[in-house]
Amino acid sequence: MDLRTINYEEERYNALMGQGGAKLLHSEHWSNPDAETYLTGIDYYEHPKLCREKMWELYPCMPLGIPETDDPKPRPTLGGDGPSSDPVNHTVRWGDSETTTFLHGEQFFKTPEDVFTFSPLEHADFTEWKHVVMNWDFSSEEAIYRRLRKDYPAEWGDKAPPKSTAGTWFYNTMFMWPLLTFGWELFLECSLDERFERVMDEFAEINRRVFRAIGRLPINFITCHDDIVITRGPVCSPQWMHKYIFPRYEEFFSILHDGGVEVIFMSDGRMDAYADDVIACGARGIDTEPYTDFKTIARKHKDCYLAGEGDCRVLNRNDPAEIRAMVESMVETARMSRGYFLSCGNHIPWNVNPEGIKRYLDLCNEIGYR
Repeated sequence: MDLRTINYEEERYNALMGQGGAKLLHSEHWSNPDAETYLTGIDYYEHPKLCREKMWELYPCMPLGIPETDDPKPRPTLGGDGPSSDPVNHTVRWGDSETTTFLHGEQFFKTPEDVFTFSPLEHADFTEWKHVVMNWDFSSEEAIYRRLRKDYPAEWGDKAPPKSTAGTWFYNTMFMWPLLTFGWELFLECSLDERFERVMDEFAEINRRVFRAIGRLPINFITCHDDIVITRGPVCSPQWMHKYIFPRYEEFFSILHDGGVEVIFMSDGRMDAYADDVIACGARGIDTEPYTDFKTIARKHKDCYLAGEGDCRVLNRNDPAEIRAMVESMVETARMSRGYFLSCGNHIPWNVNPEGIKRYLDLCNEIGYR
């Protein structure tokens, strides 16, 4: 198969809809500019546009955004330093840039009473609170819609082009709201108190506005993110999730479906315990990490979307046999699901071995077929 003859937009749409063709496509979490320089022979920082164009030529199944100009980019000055004694200002390198700080609501909320007296709806304008990630003005559905609609061509009207992968994403689908707003410790400390129910109800009302607005956009897909699990599995019990989270997913995803929008669900960690629940709520499939049993999900849910089975730790070790075994296993899963995408779910960050990345991508080009 000549990879240059594939209509990648249409093939990607088909795969997202569980109708992927023979050639497997990538959906990588990519932030490794130094690997791009290694792979292309073109300095990413000196010629970012030329470098990305060469990446498309070499690995057309892994589309990366191409800059509009070839203006040089500043080289990063940060490394991947560990925890700091100054968490308010501490950042580390992320791709060709840097992270925000790792401090969440701890700087604003000190006690459970602070949590129980907080009203998300009274504070619906979150624009000054960078720690909640989606720090928008959520005061009204119209304000949210206007913010988002400007990212799409006016001539599309209220419908994306047929078989287009036009989409958006939302980070705080439900679970992330209390986690980011209050910080991990206060969130978990308060989560079983009956007073927490009102707080979650108000976060849910904010998200009704969000998903109604998103349902009006000219898009076909949305990635809904919520880190409901960690590498060992669930954070909160099934009982808690079925009270506070899954009913909201079912409601929100239904709003999106009414607007013709398909849902991809994304979570870090090991999704085994909750994959069935999320798909039952209306998600087309799951983007997660290699700690998850992908083959079991693929067997149970015909042609669902799946991404994230690859492991960047394998690339970093750069053992040819280990990388081949991983890719062969990924191809095996892909043959169970026509919605499968090749992806290292735990990311390909700036410090992963470029040689290992090249082995992985070249093997995917060679044997990445259903």
